[in-house]
Amino acid sequence: MGTTTKGATATGLLSRALQRVKPAKSASPSEVKASRTGPLVAMQMMGRPVWSGRDYISFAHEGFERNPVVHRCVRVIAEAAASVPWVLHEGRQELDAHPLLDVLTRPNPAQGGGDLLENWYGHLLVAGNAYLEVVEISGAPKELHVLRPDRMKVVPGMQGWPARYEYTVAGRTISFDQTDAPAILHMRMFHPTDDHYGLSPMEAAAYAVDIHNAAAGWNKALIDNSARPSGALVYQGADGNRFLSEEQFERLKGELENNHQGGGNAGRPLLLEGGLDWKQMSLSPKEMDFAEARNGAARDIALAFGVPPMLLGIPGDNTYANYREANVALWRQTVLPLVARASRALGNWLAPRYEGRLKLSYNLDNIPALNAERDALWDRLNQASFLDDAEKRQAVGYGERQGGE
Repeated sequence: MGTTTKGATATGLLSRALQRVKPAKSASPSEVKASRTGPLVAMQMMGRPVWSGRDYISFAHEGFERNPVVHRCVRVIAEAAASVPWVLHEGRQELDAHPLLDVLTRPNPAQGGGDLLENWYGHLLVAGNAYLEVVEISGAPKELHVLRPDRMKVVPGMQGWPARYEYTVAGRTISFDQTDAPAILHMRMFHPTDDHYGLSPMEAAAYAVDIHNAAAGWNKALIDNSARPSGALVYQGADGNRFLSEEQFERLKGELENNHQGGGNAGRPLLLEGGLDWKQMSLSPKEMDFAEARNGAARDIALAFGVPPMLLGIPGDNTYANYREANVALWRQTVLPLVARASRALGNWLAPRYEGRLKLSYNLDNIPALNAERDALWDRLNQASFLDDAEKRQAVGYGERQGGE
């Protein structure tokens, strides 16, 4: 290493330092398969863990646990999506039995496949993120477990992709490295301003949830107050005196507390004497358009989750002619896209752990809401004389007949 003179500037020192660490040019540069924008993300994150900006606990308490519209939306979507059966193909052949199907059917000793998927979809709808952990024995998946989103954080690597996941419970942290066979599957909804976490429908509907919950709380408080709006008792004495004596004030206060507050005193008449007059100080439910405001908030919540309000019993929505059309719209626009996303994620995550060209998909034949569409398709195919039986089977998703039939 050469020495520097006393008069050397900081710029000169930095320039020579950069020259020393600059890699030498090779005659034939090696080809590296990596994103060119990933390092920019990593540099912006400074290599530190990325914390979600959403409060999952608040969404769970204020939304799923307290709001009936959110609760029903999440359950309708999660239960419907979890009821769709999986189909596994190797090439063009459908497999009736396979270890991958076994682990999806019996993921762990405490849950069945439908229970696990319902929890997984529920976390995705409430938090915008859903995590699965795979337990392998001798390189083969044996169990699947759902992990809570609020306990998981993403640690990005130098290329901007998640380098590992850290799961923290009761002060203890377990780290999952994202190797060639990652142990964690992270499914997330699209978020336009976050590189690692998804955007929950709950966040899009947060204002509507607050309005709906506040309206319910106001209605409960009104009932507790004998279903009367708040107001004031104005005293106007006969001699122009506007002040009650201490004895009169305490008597009036005690009478109101004992005889006119609470649901048990609802309907009791208030006797005004001695110059007392009642002045209403708040808007009446009619003036507030209370019912319509609450129904409007409920429709906004249903819109964010993709559930037709007609299915939730919310009045004022005539988008669909009947319940059947609304149910088909729920499946086509909300449930099946979610199932398709899950099948791609699960297939890309689990299939490489087995031999063969495996593709995971789902079966629509046992969905009652789509019976009318399926019957119409079969009728059109039966009338298509220009197609043979093999082409008709292929058109509806069935494979070739076994045994040359």
